[in-house]
Parts: sequence; C-alpha cells; structure tokens
Amino acid sequence: MNPVHERVEASPTIEELRLQHQDHERRLEELLRRPHLTPDEEIEAKRLKKLKLRLKDQIEHLRRGSC
Repeated sequence: MNPVHERVEASPTIEELRLQHQDHERRLEELLRRPHLTPDEEIEAKRLKKLKLRLKDQIEHLRRGSC
C-alpha cells in the first residue's frame, strides 16, 4: 500500500478535528442568527450541535492519549 493511501485511512489529527468543529460552529452561528428557521434548518442545527459534541469528545480523547 502506498503512503498516500495509508494517510487517507489514518485517524484524523487534533488539528483536523478542530477545523471541522470550527466549520460546524460557523454554520450553526449562521443559522442561529436568522429570526426563523425552516424545519430543515432546525434539523441541520440539531445535527451540527451533535457533530460538534462528537468532535469535541474525539479531540479530548486524542489529547488524553497524547500525554
């Protein structure tokens, strides 16, 4: 297997997870600035909140494992 392919299969780094978390945070803030959300936007907001929590947990898990 070539090294590039191995990198794709590797676990994400703390920095990659942090960037994903920031992307979700920006989108969530964009949605929450609106006076009203459509039902689809409400679902998206809930999904983003869950994804952010999952990413935060993954980051913390990696940090604890790095010590």
